[in-house]
Amino acid sequence: MKGGGGSREFGLAEKMIELLKELIKIQSDTKEGANEALLFCADWLKEKGETVTIHDNNGYQMLTATKGQGNETIIWNGHVDVVPGHKEQFVPVEEQDRIYGRGSADMKAGVAAMMQAFIELDNSNLNRIVQLHIVTDEEIGGRNTSKWLVEQGYHGDFVICGEPTGLKVGLQSKGILRMDMTFKGKPAHGSRPWEGINAIESAMKFHMAIADLPFRKESTEYYEHPSVNLPIIKAGERYNVVPEICEMSYDIRFMPGQDKDEIVRQLVDLADKLDVDMEYKASGSTPALTTTKENPYIQSLQKAILDTTQQEPVLFGQHGAADTRYYAAVTGGEGAIEFGPSGDDWHGNAEYVLISSVHSYKDILLAHAQSA
Repeated sequence: MKGGGGSREFGLAEKMIELLKELIKIQSDTKEGANEALLFCADWLKEKGETVTIHDNNGYQMLTATKGQGNETIIWNGHVDVVPGHKEQFVPVEEQDRIYGRGSADMKAGVAAMMQAFIELDNSNLNRIVQLHIVTDEEIGGRNTSKWLVEQGYHGDFVICGEPTGLKVGLQSKGILRMDMTFKGKPAHGSRPWEGINAIESAMKFHMAIADLPFRKESTEYYEHPSVNLPIIKAGERYNVVPEICEMSYDIRFMPGQDKDEIVRQLVDLADKLDVDMEYKASGSTPALTTTKENPYIQSLQKAILDTTQQEPVLFGQHGAADTRYYAAVTGGEGAIEFGPSGDDWHGNAEYVLISSVHSYKDILLAHAQSA
């Protein structure tokens, strides 16, 4: 009997890795390709006897499937869309404990593990609801799928987005503040710059001074500092003219506990202090995710990780944002995390996932969903 059980478990494990390879083969770096991968997932689940609902929003497809009963809902969220890759990256290559290919880590491995874990859930003994959400536009913002699902009422008490985290728990993430600024100068002939005010120089002076603002010097348990990126500058048209306008855009990732309105205030006050003429527009703000280690679902997840891997769980804060932000918006920033298998070079040419981590991830998901 023991040998038979082991053989069955080996068979399930092999099927999960084959599922991952089949997903990698689908070139899902377009809307059409991502929809193809989504329908493949739906058919795979249906063949295993699961009831699947396919949704469509603006031509982007997604699926939901539900198991269990009770007053709690855990959501497993995964995306099958990928960033563009070379043709050969859509041919999975297995070498020792690695599978190479576009989307292997980000995040078709997480999707495959979630699908396998879902079909292994014992519906009759599941004392909470588990919903599987597979979506198709995370890499371009997730607004057509994950955000739409949340708006339709598909949210829960705890959400795991299976992004690659090396089996570490990304329980928080930075918020996003986008600032579009226009610095105004005074045009003059390029040979007599002292007769004008160079808008580029005003913007440079402002940019250098940002480093000394109070919000830049703050830190938390999971972050050494917020992130400030200057990705866009538009200014100047001719060599012989002192530029009158300089437009700069900032991508600011603020930490949990920081107030975006206070950050805006500090930036505006800085312009006044430096006596530069600046107009601004604050847009594209996304709240920080603020799940704490005391959250009971985080506590039970840490136990599942320890029991499954015999490794102490690691908690950390993500710098970027994922579809977690849409689910957390319903719960005030709490209860949506990133947690997934181990890999490297996602979005790069040598993207891979560790096969052993995919197995561990699936087992952790099961242990956590079925915990008392």
